[in-house]
Amino acid sequence: MNVCLQRLEASPPTPNSIKNKNEEANHIFRIFALSKSDTLEEQDIQKMQAALKDTKAIAIVFHFNPDGDALGSALALYHYFKDGGYEVSVISPNPFPGFLKWMPGAEDIIVAQENLTEARKRIKAADILFVVDMNAPHRAGQDLQNAISKFPGFRVLIDHHVQPDIKCDVMYSTHLTTSASELVYNFLYKYLTPDRTPSKEIAECLYVGIITDTGSMSYTCDFPDSYTVLRKLIEAGVNGEDVHRRVYDNYTESRMKLLGLALSQRLKVIPELGVSYMYLTKKDLTDNGFQIGDTEGFVNYGLSLATVHYTAFFTERDNRIRVSFRSKGIVDVNLFARKYFEGGGHANAAGAFYHGSMEDAIAHFEKAIRENAQLEK
Repeated sequence: MNVCLQRLEASPPTPNSIKNKNEEANHIFRIFALSKSDTLEEQDIQKMQAALKDTKAIAIVFHFNPDGDALGSALALYHYFKDGGYEVSVISPNPFPGFLKWMPGAEDIIVAQENLTEARKRIKAADILFVVDMNAPHRAGQDLQNAISKFPGFRVLIDHHVQPDIKCDVMYSTHLTTSASELVYNFLYKYLTPDRTPSKEIAECLYVGIITDTGSMSYTCDFPDSYTVLRKLIEAGVNGEDVHRRVYDNYTESRMKLLGLALSQRLKVIPELGVSYMYLTKKDLTDNGFQIGDTEGFVNYGLSLATVHYTAFFTERDNRIRVSFRSKGIVDVNLFARKYFEGGGHANAAGAFYHGSMEDAIAHFEKAIRENAQLEK
């Protein structure tokens, strides 16, 4: 997959003209896809099949602060290879949201923060390591980064983030898809074993991954083949209404309180720039009984305003600020996150950490936004 990222302004950036807050003239970056193919080369398929013949144990790992796509893609692989007689371990860097604990196989996931020795042991003992829904070892956190980087066996990457920064024996990576879960479906049933169909458990995991990474098919969803995959998952036994309720009607009271606080007291709009942001301090989280996963998706609310093309959400943790970025259209928040926050992700969804106070993080964000998009004098 070849992708060209073209800056709209020279470096250092010059002010953009914004004559209309609804125009796309205030967008920072454009993305031009040179290829829309989603192809796993025949030699990679053969390497994968050969590696599996000599394999007993498989480990699967994904990014820190896992979401529905991380779990969905990993658990689908887990069921597929477990059903094939392999010893399979899924390792999560840290605890995952409670509203995803119903997913088939979630009870078997090893959480590294809770049992780091066992997590590293499973990775080291594996013959094949699958790295899914992340493009670099450091995204799994410091506890697992070295175990992934120094893994001596056969490594496979299945990911939809741009600019992968990991060496693997098989790399199946493109951002021109809905999710890592869709890529896992293709990996297993388009390339590896095209004569097979997914079980209901596998289909449910993949369905969760696709709908959660697209906001129930409301963004990054203009790929016709994606709907073919969804049809096949429904045919495999997925009850779409039931899965939606399990994911989106399964939240905590603390989440509702935090959402209300964020929207009513922590939302700022900069209309002349088409930008909004929200934040929650550590005290906000503590006072409202925060649980892991409670703030999942909050960033999208800032983007729902008609005049906003770009939004951010800041949450304060023990020693750093977690920042999530979202955008509409051709605003590339991946490049913005990389340049100003040493983060990254997708063109319309990215993340980063800021080491400093909440006040400094927000001030840094506002300065960066104004540097890239100012009103014409």
